[in-house]
Amino acid sequence: MKRTLFAAACMMATAATSFAQPKLSKDNIDEVLGAMTLEEKATLLVGAGWGSMTAGSMTASSTVLVSGAAGTTRPVERLGIPATVLADGPAGLRINPTRTGDPNTYYCTGFPVGTVMASMWNTDLVQELTTAMGEEVLEYGADVLLAPGMNIHRNPLCGRNFEYFSEDPFLTGKTAAAYINGIQSNGVGVSVKHFAANDQETNRMENDSRVSARALREIYLKGFEIAVKESDPWTVMSSYNKLNGEYTQQCYDLLTTVLRDEWGFKGIVMTDWGNKEGTVKAVKAGNDLMEPGMENEIKRIVDGVKAGEISEAELDRNVRNMLVYIVRTPRFQGYKFSNKPALEKHAELVRKAAAEGMVLLKNENNTLPMAGVKNVALYGTGSYDFIAGGTGSGNVNKPYIRNVAEGLEINGFTVNPAIKEWYQEYIKYTKISLRNQSSNSMGILLGDPVIPEMKIGRKFIERMEKATDIAVFTLSRNAGEGGDRKAVDGDWTLTGEEREMMQNLADVYHAAGKKFIVVLNIGGVIETASWKHIPDAILLAWTPGQEGGYSVADILCGKSNPSGKLPMTFPVNYLDIPSSANFPYNYEGGMSFNPFESLFGGPKKAVKDVDYTEYNEGIYVGYRYFQTAGKEVSYPFGFGLSYTEFAYSKPVVKATADGFTATVTVTNTGKVCGKESVQLYVAAPAGGLEKPAFELKGFAKTKELQPGESQTLVINVCKYGLASYNEATSSWETAAGTYKVMFGANATDIRATAQYKLSKAESWKTNDVLHPAQPINELSLR
Repeated sequence: MKRTLFAAACMMATAATSFAQPKLSKDNIDEVLGAMTLEEKATLLVGAGWGSMTAGSMTASSTVLVSGAAGTTRPVERLGIPATVLADGPAGLRINPTRTGDPNTYYCTGFPVGTVMASMWNTDLVQELTTAMGEEVLEYGADVLLAPGMNIHRNPLCGRNFEYFSEDPFLTGKTAAAYINGIQSNGVGVSVKHFAANDQETNRMENDSRVSARALREIYLKGFEIAVKESDPWTVMSSYNKLNGEYTQQCYDLLTTVLRDEWGFKGIVMTDWGNKEGTVKAVKAGNDLMEPGMENEIKRIVDGVKAGEISEAELDRNVRNMLVYIVRTPRFQGYKFSNKPALEKHAELVRKAAAEGMVLLKNENNTLPMAGVKNVALYGTGSYDFIAGGTGSGNVNKPYIRNVAEGLEINGFTVNPAIKEWYQEYIKYTKISLRNQSSNSMGILLGDPVIPEMKIGRKFIERMEKATDIAVFTLSRNAGEGGDRKAVDGDWTLTGEEREMMQNLADVYHAAGKKFIVVLNIGGVIETASWKHIPDAILLAWTPGQEGGYSVADILCGKSNPSGKLPMTFPVNYLDIPSSANFPYNYEGGMSFNPFESLFGGPKKAVKDVDYTEYNEGIYVGYRYFQTAGKEVSYPFGFGLSYTEFAYSKPVVKATADGFTATVTVTNTGKVCGKESVQLYVAAPAGGLEKPAFELKGFAKTKELQPGESQTLVINVCKYGLASYNEATSSWETAAGTYKVMFGANATDIRATAQYKLSKAESWKTNDVLHPAQPINELSLR
């Protein structure tokens, strides 16, 4: 009898314990936190491993949540805490397009890359694009898109610049905020990356970015600050590199003092995909989630708590952040995803929008749009094997890529069949050859390599000229994760064969009274000054997504009017760029000479020494340097032509309590409809801190204006947005005085000006953090 009573009591106690266990909801986060064991808490802070696998409270299981997703968080099933899915971006969702034993396909739309979005200068359009992108994230069952990438184009040879937006932090931040708001309008999250100063791929895991506090805050953190404050991203991804001697993933001052305390970030911080030894330090710094997650990281956290290295308060802070994140996710809310996003609708949007991010660099004698021509001599491997986006984790598994030949044909042109067949056979053979000779079946460069240009003799060109009305040549370049570009022929500069082909095409077609056009299907800046005189027109198409060939052809034939403008500067020579003195632009383990080294006190190190990078250029990145130094460029920041022309008039600046409102009237004075982006530059009053000649502080884009139609654009600028960072006082400071407000078509084409007078200086105190161990010998142009 006693045994029976004892057994019954045990069963009742077990039932009571089971019944008393809370299940996570948005209203009981602290209760669930209190019910978690140390091991469960540690488990929640560590991802489930490479790929998208569910995980038990302690070990991964084999159930795939979303095939091909980059990773997941681990569930704690006892407390109703589900796994969540993290998937790559930023040019669209990256998952596996096919699945074993499943006849369905799971392709995702290849959207324009980040540089194309920034070239639009149209935050409404960016948000429209990413709203569509976010719908695919939701309907394919992911919870967070690992995007946007928003590091600064410090140097044009960074391998991942195509993912990033601009050399300018204001344009970067505003574009990123629109991107984030679009994705998150679907009830899914983003992961803003790579935080911070992750501006080269060479030795990206260990490189130490040594940056002054001023340059860091004004250039490399400002875009992140804008995005955090204007879009409330669910997550931020800490980068691989060190920042002023400390891994960003383990830097309390970066992840907590600045990100959370100063900017008010409320989401979670996750690491980039790796397994650094300092897990304990990362937890203490405010890095909430270790991705992709390894068992030894769980053990490090548990051992760290038991040893007193991690306090209970620090552990609970991070776990609470994770629980707050989890209850926001579609997976927690039980959303029944369809695996059927609106791919056709999204493709139509991409085709139209991509054209707005393409930049018309040259158009002599109205060569474009093509008129009075039918038969096209289409040259270049990129004309038939178009590059939609960069390589690496940002490469989307797209259903197709439209090439330029297809685009011209659907627009009613005839592509010369002899040229087309030769290229198609060459591309097919070259791809087979490259595949068979490759020693790496995957690697980090997830995507096809660029097909080298084939040699075509002048006699063939002369023969084809007689059967065609115009010549078009597509020049191809690409880059991606895991490596930086090189300042060599075939990358930064043309190869001999490319240059010879351009010259032959121009000579032959010009001799016959016909035009020659170059299309740049490239992921980043290349040298243009030495050859841009050769063609009649140059269209910078970038790598604009899966509909790219259609979008290019729409512009060439006039169906679309290009309105893109450069989000970075095209220099005359690579060594004109100050950061070239401290960038591994030809890193092969050798030495290099750079004329900028003399400005910084002589050669510091061999190029092979990529253990650290000194940001000696300071705040003088991109146009901030070129415009202040009066240095000639090939194409200035903000440059872009149109098939029509615009006049600016009635510039007005009115002071407000928080800054000023600037207005300008834009009139289409040409013969066709089009859009115009107005850039607002501000020059600070003299005295005080050294400053660039002017800085971008606002921009706006018109609607599509008919010939003769006008629109008044309104741009608001706040006092804080005018501030520069003073390291001596650890403050943002806006000086009193008269500010020159400039309305520009680009950084060298100022169309109208006005003034803003600030009678009293303003300042905003920050924490005195994130300094380099030794002062940086920065470039001064004063």
